[in-house]
Amino acid sequence: MPEFQHQGRRISYEETGEGDRLLVLVHGVLVNKHMFDRLGSVMAAHGNRVVTVDLLGHGESDRPPEMVNYSMTFFAEQVIALLDHLEASEAVVGGTSLGANTALTVARMAPERVRGMMIEMPVLDSALLGVTVIFTPLLLALRFGEPVMKVTASLARRVPRTHPLVDLWLDLARSDPRPAAAVLEGLFLGPGAPHHDERVKLRQPTLVIGHRADPLHPFSDSGMLVEELPNARMIEANSILEWRISPGRLDRELAIFLEEVWAEAPAAMPAEEGLSTLR
Repeated sequence: MPEFQHQGRRISYEETGEGDRLLVLVHGVLVNKHMFDRLGSVMAAHGNRVVTVDLLGHGESDRPPEMVNYSMTFFAEQVIALLDHLEASEAVVGGTSLGANTALTVARMAPERVRGMMIEMPVLDSALLGVTVIFTPLLLALRFGEPVMKVTASLARRVPRTHPLVDLWLDLARSDPRPAAAVLEGLFLGPGAPHHDERVKLRQPTLVIGHRADPLHPFSDSGMLVEELPNARMIEANSILEWRISPGRLDRELAIFLEEVWAEAPAAMPAEEGLSTLR
């Protein structure tokens, strides 16, 4: 598995396809790059060079157990370092949940490196209650139930990878409890995404995928983001499962979006100079 060093830590990634149209996909919290195995292959078949990355504390990257190693800013820096390692001047950066927020943060920190964004299930202003309700018990279990969680993780790692939807949940169980807890603590204590005043300045063409009936990723956050970004459009998924069990429609939407992004002027140009067609 290819990897590179960033600030003394090993970051793992995987590459599918080839060419100049680079798509970087970033996973959700406490899962890993394998959540995009299927999507990466599909987008590569559409002429894209797809790179999926394990952020620090996830997958096959290093997993330091100290909270100080984790924040949204640090995750974004790792994606920018990945672009440097690949000698890529720009890419479409996308992701799900944590990966979506990481993509937004990369666009804020290095707008000239982000040609466009694919944002699925962002965690923004309306998600605070859901994040607290869902992740506080998990954090308590990881910290105070570490011996039991270690046994659970060990058993889960013995289960072979079979179906992407099953593996998504198993990857949560496979996480080493101490670094997993540190990841959550680091995210809790820092900003989870660029502020509204920063988001409205992001001019990159953006495809936002949201769905209803999800307390952790409120549909209102997706709608708000589309209103904030001057060159964004929304695709409403039928449910959180659509891209996992019946992906054809959303695959096509992303493939079309990528064609449009690479046919348009660079993302750093003002929205009025030709990107408004992506609305």
